[in-house]
Amino acid sequence: MTTRVVMSLAGGLALLLYGMQQTGEGLQRAAGARLRQILTHLTSNRVVATLAGVGVTAVIQSSTATTLMLIGFTQAGVLTLYQAMGIILGADIGATLTVQLLAVRIYDYAPLVVALGFAILFFVKRRPLLKSLGQALFGFGLLFLGLKLMIDGMEPLKRSSLVTEALLVFAATPILGIAVGAAVSALVASSAATIGVVIALAAHGLLPLSGAVPLVLGANIGTCVTALTASVGSAAEARRVAVAHISFKLLGVAVVVPLLGPFVALAAASAIDPARQIANAHSLFNVGISLLFLPFQGLAARAIVALVPDRPEEEGRFKTRYLDDRFLDQPSLAIGQATREALRMADIVETMVRDAATVLRSGSQELLEDVSRRDDQVDYLEREIKLYLTRLDPQTMTQELSQREIALLGFIGNLENIGDIVDKNLMDLGRKKFYQGRRFSEPGEAELVDFHAAVAKNLERAVVAFATGDRSLGQEVLEQRATVRQRERELRQSHLDRLRAGLAESVETSEIHLDVLTNLKRINSHVTAIVYPIMEI
Repeated sequence: MTTRVVMSLAGGLALLLYGMQQTGEGLQRAAGARLRQILTHLTSNRVVATLAGVGVTAVIQSSTATTLMLIGFTQAGVLTLYQAMGIILGADIGATLTVQLLAVRIYDYAPLVVALGFAILFFVKRRPLLKSLGQALFGFGLLFLGLKLMIDGMEPLKRSSLVTEALLVFAATPILGIAVGAAVSALVASSAATIGVVIALAAHGLLPLSGAVPLVLGANIGTCVTALTASVGSAAEARRVAVAHISFKLLGVAVVVPLLGPFVALAAASAIDPARQIANAHSLFNVGISLLFLPFQGLAARAIVALVPDRPEEEGRFKTRYLDDRFLDQPSLAIGQATREALRMADIVETMVRDAATVLRSGSQELLEDVSRRDDQVDYLEREIKLYLTRLDPQTMTQELSQREIALLGFIGNLENIGDIVDKNLMDLGRKKFYQGRRFSEPGEAELVDFHAAVAKNLERAVVAFATGDRSLGQEVLEQRATVRQRERELRQSHLDRLRAGLAESVETSEIHLDVLTNLKRINSHVTAIVYPIMEI
């Protein structure tokens, strides 16, 4: 009997966890980048932020996954703690949907749901959205199949008085039930899976509601451990998100425990079926937390800041700001973060191009060395973004995401080439001009400044076009290609005219002057290449 029960429990739990993962991945893939937009744009109002947390977690099927995203966003500076707190409260409500589904007695039809989901996955090849929904349906089927396996497998325990008496301890000692629920939930990294086991026990009358509720409360605490562990080593603001998540749960449990009797009675009155009572207890607890703490969100944020103070600033090496491994299993979010890092890279390249003109005119050695240092930063970011993108699983990528990935790789590659041209060519020319004590002729310098400004403006247009997907702005960049080439030829001819006229400064700086024109034209070629991907969409 023992072997059968253990096998059923282990196998059923495995199916339930895997089903939740497949459901979350399928719905997440179907929702795409909209998840990021919801979390980062609907946070100005705390009620709206809470509703956003409910919606996103209902799709992801995990409050832990939502919290991990929030940790990543706060680490990247996209969200503040105050904005994240409303989403956290909503995420806890959204997570109750899975448990409510578990309480619905449709697990007898689980094999049919699995078959239907598999058929969609197997036969649909060219419709990504339908295939993602098929994966979600397949996951739901496995989830219910796992629950059915656990419920059927625990039937022999009904004949064991020892098991019944042991489980009654949770009703007599709620603190023990909370501790066990927290430990199991932390171990399997899922409150829904833990509550699924509780529902399976209650289905055979092995666990009364008074014993089930402490386990449910503990499961709510234990599920926070994953996010808390993941925040270690992050910035203070990111760690505060994880601390806020577990603090809400701990304070909520502290409020409920003295009122456990009335709370159990409320859950009992909410339904007749024991499984539904347990699911309702879970929902009531999380809705109650939100209603209790949402009005005091500002006060709670200040308390968390005091609890998790900023670390003393340390002078460290240059590093990435937005790349976060927590997003790698969510390609749309990972590519969004990589794009933010690439735009940061673009900002550095734009300053390099801008300052190159100052170096060529003034010969400032301090600025020259600073530009070269920034090129090292550009090389570093290009390498890190590229490595980050290569870690994405191609099997989880839609065609649209694959195109965005390729476009992003081209974008950072062209930026890196522009940075190299500035550092290895234009800065060398500036150094050469300075060491030789040369100076451009007044009209020659004016022409170079004008040409440089045109190229720099084109780079600015290209970056904005890439960031926004603005095809009309991209078309402007492409139209400037012929203009820049023609202008470069005209400026070469103008310089040759000054040479023929015997202008001393032009003779002395001729080689440097012409090389500057050549390299600015090369930069513009890479600028043009930046907008090609958005024109092909």
